[in-house]
Amino acid sequence: GPLFSFRMAPVLLWLAVCLSGTWAVDKGNFKTCDQSAFCKRQRALKPGESPYRALLETMELTNTKLTLQLINDNNKVRLLLELYRLQGNITRVKINELKPLKPRYEVPDVLIREPPTEPLSLLSQDENGVVLSLGAESQRVIVSARPFRLDIMEGREVLMSLNSRGLLAFEHLRIRKDTSQADPEVEKKEEADPTNQAETAKEEEEKVEEGMWEETFKSHSDSKPNGPSAVSLDFSLPGVEHVYGIPEHADTLRLKTTDNGDPYRLYNLDVFQYELYNPMALYGAVPVMLAHNTQRTTGIFWLNAAETWVDISSNTAGKTVFGKMLDYVQGSSETPQTDVRWISESGIIDVFIMLGPTPKDIFSQYASLTGTQSFPPLAALAYHQCRWNYNDQEDVQTVDAGFDEHDIPYDFIWLDIEHTDGKRYFTWDPHKFATPKEMLQGLVDKKRKMVAIVDPHIKVDSNYKIHNEIRSRGFYIKNKDGGDYEGWCWPGSAGYPDFTRADMRAWWASMFAYDQYEGSMENLYTWNDMNEPSVFNGPEVTMHKDAVHGAWEHRDIHNLYGFYVQMATTEGQIQRSGGVERPFVLTRAFFAGSQRYGAVWTGDNAAEWDHLKISIPMCLSLGLVGISFCGADVGGFFKSPSSELLVRWYQTGAYQPFFRAHAHLDTPRREPWLFGPENTALIREAVRQRYTFLPYWYQQFYNTHHTGQPVMRPLWVEYPQDPATFALDDEFLIGRDLLVHPVTEEGARGVTAYLPGKDEVWFDIHTFQKHNGAQNLYIPVTMSSIPVFQRGGSIIPRKLRVRRSSTCMEHDPYTLFVALNTQRTAEGELYIDDGHTFNYNKKEFIHRRLSFANNVLSSSNLAPDAQFSTRSWIERIVILGASKPSKVTLVTADGQESQVEFDFDASMSVLTLRKPGMNAGVDWTVTLQ
Repeated sequence: GPLFSFRMAPVLLWLAVCLSGTWAVDKGNFKTCDQSAFCKRQRALKPGESPYRALLETMELTNTKLTLQLINDNNKVRLLLELYRLQGNITRVKINELKPLKPRYEVPDVLIREPPTEPLSLLSQDENGVVLSLGAESQRVIVSARPFRLDIMEGREVLMSLNSRGLLAFEHLRIRKDTSQADPEVEKKEEADPTNQAETAKEEEEKVEEGMWEETFKSHSDSKPNGPSAVSLDFSLPGVEHVYGIPEHADTLRLKTTDNGDPYRLYNLDVFQYELYNPMALYGAVPVMLAHNTQRTTGIFWLNAAETWVDISSNTAGKTVFGKMLDYVQGSSETPQTDVRWISESGIIDVFIMLGPTPKDIFSQYASLTGTQSFPPLAALAYHQCRWNYNDQEDVQTVDAGFDEHDIPYDFIWLDIEHTDGKRYFTWDPHKFATPKEMLQGLVDKKRKMVAIVDPHIKVDSNYKIHNEIRSRGFYIKNKDGGDYEGWCWPGSAGYPDFTRADMRAWWASMFAYDQYEGSMENLYTWNDMNEPSVFNGPEVTMHKDAVHGAWEHRDIHNLYGFYVQMATTEGQIQRSGGVERPFVLTRAFFAGSQRYGAVWTGDNAAEWDHLKISIPMCLSLGLVGISFCGADVGGFFKSPSSELLVRWYQTGAYQPFFRAHAHLDTPRREPWLFGPENTALIREAVRQRYTFLPYWYQQFYNTHHTGQPVMRPLWVEYPQDPATFALDDEFLIGRDLLVHPVTEEGARGVTAYLPGKDEVWFDIHTFQKHNGAQNLYIPVTMSSIPVFQRGGSIIPRKLRVRRSSTCMEHDPYTLFVALNTQRTAEGELYIDDGHTFNYNKKEFIHRRLSFANNVLSSSNLAPDAQFSTRSWIERIVILGASKPSKVTLVTADGQESQVEFDFDASMSVLTLRKPGMNAGVDWTVTLQ
């Protein structure tokens, strides 16, 4: 793009340049692997020539771990390997330099605790290596000495191999030889330490490649004061053809091989107008990959927060030469195999190998490391109305009234950056939002809420309290020369608080107190955007890697920045209520562990059919790695949707976890009633369907909060032995019991949905038509169709009296939908609490088991030690796949017996029990005679 003086209102120019351009991402703004020096260097390594050898005489085995030195025979640098067997079938492998020149970064705060270990025992040892027992099920680790390699086995099967292709690489920290800038202190230490002499002599011969000590991209230079520091390791997965995860990418659910292009990149970036179906980095990074076949699911969690590239190639197992320790050949050489290689710019190798064996085991293993999805307030699972921007308080009031006028429910209205006083966060525009509390009170009166944006870039302005406080406390990130780092963002010149500091996060959290954040009230929540961090005039629209966070460079911590911003904001929301109220914070950038702090969305998508389609695999990939609270901007952020696309997007979004409409400043208004009465009715119906299912959504989030199982899940998670499900990403499950195949094609007359499970039956939730599993079902569709099926064998609670917000429906009665399987049984749950506080942690909730068998439907208590009461009752029970009873009897906990009225539709085998009338929180049985 053209270079222009940054004095001339650059943000406007930046916008003008972007908006006048095409709708595609400017790929030239972002690096390819070839333009990222460490990636190019690492990718040039040839497989099969590993210089690393395990020094078996250095091995030590304690109760908690095995340690062993590795030596690089080319330069004599030694590494320290630590191997841990963790509770729950997880193996941890750490590799660091034995004696680094200075400490290398190890990611803090992501693991919820130091993972508990279990003892390893030595099974055998010779000059070629050692065999260790992993305890359970004949699992063991084989350490081969030369070249160094690890194989994890169960019986005679290799589950995973490390360094089997010899691509372990560890660029040791070193002194720059071609300049006089080296640190004299370190020089002295080197001379005094004789173990370093061999490697110092040898190092002279290592050629200094371009990009090792400085690197430029476009007009930006990276000073690289620590020189080369990349780490890399390869993993082989015999028998595996399907790998998933490593979000965020705008790509299919099943990851593709990268042999003929760039690796998948993990580097949080503000990508304007991102393109679909490629491996480019986006706003977030979760370095977790899952591998699945009909026998087993495994996972790899690569705990590193620096820029990371992931290469995937498919192979056949016989081509990997097994180490000397494996005295047999595994199966035929035709076994498929996937090889994966991780490359990170700095830090250490710290990898958690999760051995499953089932998908559910993987989710609980990962949750044991990084925690589970936070349990959101119920209202946050309802519908959110947003745009950049609602202009003023009157606009907010008009939109709010429009929903009531058109009988469309909503819970949250959102304010983007224009609500502030000149992009100073924690403030309000004095003219457009002069009385924010009055506005918020107007929403409280309707049992509705608001979200306002708070971004992490802070306007450099000595009249702005937040800026002055951060500067005087020294909380800003520093540039390489020691001054406060400044970059350009929405406010113009901005500073970036160092959220990696616990004291900075605590101060930030305190700014959300009601007496600090003027105009805020209990029903105001927060949106953290631009937290990659986005720096308009920085390299790749982000921060220079040589910016400084205390002892570390930005390059070491980059992918953690957004995680820390959301952590601090969430903490602030919890503290403002004295720890009583659950927070709601939406973030754009994220890392492993971000699930603990709120919701994520897929960023600045576009009003195009392909963007609607990609929302499904993007959210499925996030759910697989712990982040269940995911959604995409309904309607698309950039451009304007046709009314058909908008309706289809509402229908899809209504069945995705985070349901928010959002739009760009320059797009025409698109509130749901602006497209004519027919489209208004279609959108109303989709949103109302969402509200009827809120009890089920809430229960799914309660479940994921306790177990880590994803809410929106790929079919293979529930049907792990059915290869037909392994690559499906145009349909999905919500929990176990709802299958959704949204219409995402323009002009569609029908869709083909795969209904899984050879013993399953599936009921269309709209018509109650019954279909057998293990088939591709063609479904004719019209504009009102949302193909959704309830699994036979399940019971789903719904609330059919839809009101203007979820909070208005709190005490409303339930309808139970009982879908019978081929054995004529069904079961489900009902979870109820106050919907917004942490009191569920004090056992204040109702959790019921609903089950139908032998013509008896009963409700029993799943949590006898919990105490809560509800005013809601059961107003209707709909049994799908039923036969006609002669009479129906209800018995309540106190022994009272009564007859229940019913209707039976013989053509559809649907039995409807009318007004049984029992309280939703007590024991009861209903008997069909």
